[in-house]
Amino acid sequence: MERARLRLTQEELAHRSGLSRVHIGAIERGEVSCSVTVLAQIAKALQMSARDLLPE
Repeated sequence: MERARLRLTQEELAHRSGLSRVHIGAIERGEVSCSVTVLAQIAKALQMSARDLLPE
């Protein structure tokens, strides 16, 4: 997981991406799917391509 590799907390990623910590957690646990827009926000916050976050 990129967030953990970068040593970011869910709260830090939430702040950087403009999303809530609760939403970040739900995505990570697979409880909810994220839209392309949300994927792009997370990727931008992690300074990487959205494509890099998708499984092959």
